[in-house]
Amino acid sequence: MKKISNTQFNVKNVGETVELYGWASKIRKLGNLIFIDLRDRSGIIQLVVNSDNANYEKALEIKNEYVLKVNGTIVKRSNPNTEIPTGEIEIDVTNLEILNTSMPLPFDIKSDNVSEELRLKYRYLDLRKEELQSYLITRHKITQSVRKYLDNLGFVEVETPILTATSPEGARDYLVPSRIQKGTFYALPQSPQLFKQLLMVAGFEKYYQIARCFRDEDLRADRQPEFTQIDIEMSFVNEEDIFGVVEGMFKEVMKNVKNIDLEIPFRRMTYADAINNYGTDKPDTRFDMLISDITNILHENKLSLLQKDFIGAIVAKKSDAMFSRKKVDELAIDLKNYKIDNLFFVKYNNEFTGNIANSLSDNEKDSIKNYLGLEDGDIVFIIAGDKNRVLQALGALRINVARYLDIIPKDKFNFLWITDFPMFEWSEEENRYVSAHHPFTMPKDVNALDDPENCYARSYDIVLNGYELASGSIRIHDKNIQSKVFEKLGISEEEAQRKFGYLLEAFKYGAPPHGGIAPGLDRITMILCGTDNIKDVVAFPKTQSASCLMTNAPSKANDKQLKELGIKF
Repeated sequence: MKKISNTQFNVKNVGETVELYGWASKIRKLGNLIFIDLRDRSGIIQLVVNSDNANYEKALEIKNEYVLKVNGTIVKRSNPNTEIPTGEIEIDVTNLEILNTSMPLPFDIKSDNVSEELRLKYRYLDLRKEELQSYLITRHKITQSVRKYLDNLGFVEVETPILTATSPEGARDYLVPSRIQKGTFYALPQSPQLFKQLLMVAGFEKYYQIARCFRDEDLRADRQPEFTQIDIEMSFVNEEDIFGVVEGMFKEVMKNVKNIDLEIPFRRMTYADAINNYGTDKPDTRFDMLISDITNILHENKLSLLQKDFIGAIVAKKSDAMFSRKKVDELAIDLKNYKIDNLFFVKYNNEFTGNIANSLSDNEKDSIKNYLGLEDGDIVFIIAGDKNRVLQALGALRINVARYLDIIPKDKFNFLWITDFPMFEWSEEENRYVSAHHPFTMPKDVNALDDPENCYARSYDIVLNGYELASGSIRIHDKNIQSKVFEKLGISEEEAQRKFGYLLEAFKYGAPPHGGIAPGLDRITMILCGTDNIKDVVAFPKTQSASCLMTNAPSKANDKQLKELGIKF
């Protein structure tokens, strides 16, 4: 007897006796025969029990999702099923044992027409679906590939604290009250950022961790309040060293998980080029449709709605017939999020038509045609306004138009490095400069710190198919540079000591040059699995309101717990 997964069997195993375990996925009673699809993690295999079999009466008791133990002989099926790996064989049952029964399920796990709320409430049932199990197995394969690859390069896996002090990541912390020191709080780590830098000071040189991170921020389809990142830090390195390690890691992952031979090195693009051409610092480069600046062409146009600081355009090739006026109006509604009130368009078919065609002079029409390389059947979308806002809106419109036209390749994986990020961003809310990455990022030119608007950071992102997979940087290890950066950020010496004192103290004791990166495991898995919902690749995810419908978390603490913590509402 051999305990083995269902799908390891095929016609070569005919005649063998086996012992199997699993769930009754489907039962069919056809005259004197009972057919049962036995499901385990690997898939299904068909059991057959005829009326002469001593197990027939027991088989009649079985209902969907009963847990079974089966002994039997592998035989060839008379009616093969080519849709499943075990479709040429079945098990002639010699012994059948019901290990547990099941109530009728609250929903059909094979159906796609089930509300997300119900699926999350009974997540352990939802996870019986073959598709979701395959997602978590893919996640496992990614993790194992990463560990093996980094271990072979001499990296050391080190766990860092979950109960820690507040960190400078920018999002809200999840706080945990201390019972021992009432009135004080731990923070759950937004990332292991400071700890991994301390490990560099400690001399570990090559660190990684499959790290749990927590951020109390508004959720969306590709974000959860708790998430996992592949945290990496190295000493005595520059950007090229980090790029090489990460590219090799993804090459290994793609080969092991998707059997794709990834081409390295990855393409690189500056932050400025990404924003100007794609309207975002995480561009999807699987298709063209780049943004064009047509301000100079239309700067003298008499239409008041075009008399703005910046005018940008994108061209959808050979697709004018796909866009009715109603469809254009639908696209315009989505742009309200970017405070864009008007979406203009012109169609070209030997002449111009569209909502601003009559407002264009012959010279402007010729210039637009030549500059954008228009051909018959093209449609041009135009937005005018504040440059940053227009670029963001055109970036979003570009994606919406491409999805509508279904021109985004689904089997293509375009990895991309974004470099030369700004060191600082101006915050209207705080009326000061803030870090574009984090305050421990090394500037490309220390002297440029005196000109914050033109100071660039030694930071970098890795992007895949329009998703940011990771951010990283070369870190500041010199206390004098760090003090100057704090000064530009308006962080006083007292505030710096309060927030980051232990790291600054460590930097006094021979901190090496170091840098790192932290790809998001959840997001990588989501993309490789071909889903656009990160909840699909997390075993027990939260809802958009950061709630767990299965455990009813977050929940209220009782009076005794609150009293022990010194908390009163």
